[in-house]
Amino acid sequence: MESASVAPRYLSMPHVERGMAVGLFGGSFNPPHEGHLLVAEIALRRLGLDQLWWMVTPGNPLKSRTELAPLADRITLSEKLAQDPRIKITAFEQALGSPYTAHTLAHVRRHRPGIHFIWIMGADSLRTFHRWQKWRSIVQTFPIAVIDRPGSTLSFLSSRMTRTFDYARVDEDDAGILWRKTAPAWTFIHGPRSGLSSTSLRLAGT
Repeated sequence: MESASVAPRYLSMPHVERGMAVGLFGGSFNPPHEGHLLVAEIALRRLGLDQLWWMVTPGNPLKSRTELAPLADRITLSEKLAQDPRIKITAFEQALGSPYTAHTLAHVRRHRPGIHFIWIMGADSLRTFHRWQKWRSIVQTFPIAVIDRPGSTLSFLSSRMTRTFDYARVDEDDAGILWRKTAPAWTFIHGPRSGLSSTSLRLAGT
C-alpha cells in the first residue's frame, strides 16, 4: 500500500490551536507548481489565515490515476515549493480511506472543533464542482474561498454551485472575515493569476 512509503507525520492532521483560522487547500499536486503556491499565498493574505493545510490527495475521483505520481513524491515536491511556515503539507486523507472531499471535511469538522476552517479552491474547479460527491454538503460544511485562475474569472457567473448558493455570497472586500461566517458562505477573490498547470507540466516532461 502506498501509505507505507509516506512518513507517518503526513498521515495525521497538522497541529492547530483552538480559535485559529485555517485554510484547507486540497489537490493532487501532480506536480505542484508556482500556480498552486500563488493560490496559497493569496489565500493566506486575503483571508487572514493562521495556517493553510496543503492537502496532497491520494487521487481525484474525476481524473485518471494512470499518470499520478507516487504520493510520497508529490509530498516532497510540495515541501520544496511551499516554504512559508504557515503552510502545512499533509496527506491525512490517505489514512481516511476515502477520496471524497465531503467525507474529508466532515472528518475535519468532527475531529477539530473550535477551529475556523475555510475550504479553498481554484476558480477552474467551479465548472465541475456540481459533479463532486455530495457537493451541496461541502458548501454547507465550511465557508469557501474561490481563488481566480486564468480563463476562469467569470466562471462564478455560470457555475451551478454559485447560482444555487448565490444568497450566501460574501463580498470580496469582506474576505478577511470569511472565517467568522457560518456555512454556507463563499467569496470569489480576484488577484494575480498564473497560467501554469500540472497537466501542461506533465506533457512538457517537467
